Amino acid sequence: MDKKRIRTVFLDYDGTLHNSMHIYKPAFLKAYRYLEKHHGAPKREWTYDEISQFLGQTPTEMWNAFGKGLSDEAKNKASSVISEEMRRLIEAGEARLFEGALDTLHILKERGYALVFISNCKNYYMHAHAETFGLDKLFDRMVCSETYPGVEEKHQVLAKTMEDFSEEMVIVGDRTHDIKAGKINGIHTIGAAYGFARQGELDDADQIISNVRELTDIL
Repeated sequence: MDKKRIRTVFLDYDGTLHNSMHIYKPAFLKAYRYLEKHHGAPKREWTYDEISQFLGQTPTEMWNAFGKGLSDEAKNKASSVISEEMRRLIEAGEARLFEGALDTLHILKERGYALVFISNCKNYYMHAHAETFGLDKLFDRMVCSETYPGVEEKHQVLAKTMEDFSEEMVIVGDRTHDIKAGKINGIHTIGAAYGFARQGELDDADQIISNVRELTDIL
């Protein structure tokens, strides 16, 4: 990668900039308790690693992983519980970015990079975080899985968003969806090993970072 030619940086959010488990774990557990009580989900204890594997997945992938046998009504209600609890926690100031994330964004912005937020999250989540951390002042564009109706795969979202950015590009993310999105669209990929990737997920990344601050050395 010739960093002198890179002008656009696509950044995943959860697991790359945002340490999501501070709000996702309690929201997930609240939703699962609802499923146990009202929809016959088996009682069980969830570990940190088991819950974190769902971060970065689309809703379809998440439900396919553990929600087989649940009705659409149950899944929709549980999804609402998760969304409502995360919104409450964000508004209560419980959301946490990784240390150095905001500083890194400011530095890259000052260097003239176009910064693009790209996430599998929902609109409410994206806007809530933008307001909480002032992200709308740092990102040139913010897109999520609901930005393009009917488009769910991250590589498809990236392909549509890339049309508005003509310079050389790189995508940074902590999950296989991020690396796959970059590879399919022919742009450089940087894997965030400090996030929530499972073993082997970042093997195909062009570069690996162990701290978000390293982006200021690479770019």
